[in-house]
Amino acid sequence: MGWNLFFWLIICFPLNVALLASTFYQILILTDLEADYVNPYEASSRINYFVVPEFIGQAALCALFLLTGHWFMIFLTVPITAYHMTLYAKQQHLLDVTEMFRVVNAEKKYRIVKFALYLLTLAVVVFRSSCRIIAAGIMLFHNFKFEDVRSTLFEF
Repeated sequence: MGWNLFFWLIICFPLNVALLASTFYQILILTDLEADYVNPYEASSRINYFVVPEFIGQAALCALFLLTGHWFMIFLTVPITAYHMTLYAKQQHLLDVTEMFRVVNAEKKYRIVKFALYLLTLAVVVFRSSCRIIAAGIMLFHNFKFEDVRSTLFEF
């Protein structure tokens, strides 16, 4: 019970929040580029800074789910991990400065879909960790004996 709670709260939750924040930041940068608040060089350099760490975090999360046997979570994370690996293998994972205005709508839609997937994964992680906390509380309460408390309170 303790390992599962540690896995969901200490490992999966912060990693999932980091992936969610990274994707949200990339969507904000693309929106600023559309509104002409940032130039294409600045937008591409800011987004490219987060691409490889996001790929590594997503692959690590998928590998952790595989190693711990959480099959539903693997089915949620494998498609995006496979797509990331394909992009990285084709050397298409970084945004090109010269093509920023041409691909801004497609990149924004892609990142919104990723954001929705990460949000779904975060909801499942929060649900699973809260179920583990409730189960730990029930086990603690179930093993607690009221007779022991009553006998220690009235022994004087």
